[in-house]
Amino acid sequence: MDDLPNLLLNDPMNLRTRRGYQFSEVSSAMQKGIRRGDAALAGYWALELWESGFGKYCWKRLLTVSAEDCWGILTQEVKALHDAYLAVNDGVPAKKHRGRIFISKAVILLCLAKKSRDADHLQNFVYDESAGLDPDTLADDLREADDYVPIPGYAYDCHTREGRKRGKTKQDFFKAEQEALEPHQPGLFDDLP
Repeated sequence: MDDLPNLLLNDPMNLRTRRGYQFSEVSSAMQKGIRRGDAALAGYWALELWESGFGKYCWKRLLTVSAEDCWGILTQEVKALHDAYLAVNDGVPAKKHRGRIFISKAVILLCLAKKSRDADHLQNFVYDESAGLDPDTLADDLREADDYVPIPGYAYDCHTREGRKRGKTKQDFFKAEQEALEPHQPGLFDDLP
């Protein structure tokens, strides 16, 4: 079913899972279960998608969830599990795929992860007018700029033509960018001049 006929893909409201659930509702329940840290229920829905032949879609959604709902660099962990899943199934026909353990592990990691919707909020606040934003948001500030936001002065450093014209040096770059780190994670070379 991972290679669904175009007819079905054009009308996802008619897609059903193995147990008769509506496809988009299962997908939504999986993601919302992950947001709430409910591994058992999120896993149930993820495996319902997989068992119903929607394995490729399930992995795409899990990768999206890792960026949309989770804090940190968890996407690489989910991608590594997906890569392991692909390796286990190398040369195996889609109908005989195995390795749902990797989907289960991805769901558990996502459920246990700290949650943050910052990435999704940022993309929606900047470009989605239907997000219903307060007047003091970044999106409103950008919209008032008549589709042009000036390049901030700090972008002009020794790596840009304009920065070099302004006499910016590599030493200026190291100092300014070190001072600008926010939040700052102390490093080995913080004490260097």
